[in-house]
Amino acid sequence: VQLVESGGGSVQAGGSLRLSCAVSGLNFDDYTIGWFYQAPGKEREGISYIDNRDGDIWHADSVKGRFTISSDSTSNTLHTLYLQMNMLKVEDTGVYYCSLETGGLWDHWGQGTQVTVSS
Repeated sequence: VQLVESGGGSVQAGGSLRLSCAVSGLNFDDYTIGWFYQAPGKEREGISYIDNRDGDIWHADSVKGRFTISSDSTSNTLHTLYLQMNMLKVEDTGVYYCSLETGGLWDHWGQGTQVTVSS
């Protein structure tokens, strides 16, 4: 299983970015997949998940109304997870990771992509 994030960058507060996570090696329609972020000096935290088995979506309160998670599939083993981030705030600055949950554990991770929001 391989997860590769892209789309990070620098943006001014109020701007938008779209993150992508290319997932290969399994059919992620059978799993929950999500986005986490780690602010400088803080622990990694989950911000948005999608359970591809039933389509349930969860967003952290801090991003509700601003971030949207979605996904699509090119084949049974090649998929892309997206995070559309609007109305970005300085406090959204950090490294963003996608992760796949298997057996109740978030045990597959991408390398992360940096998002920097300036005032």
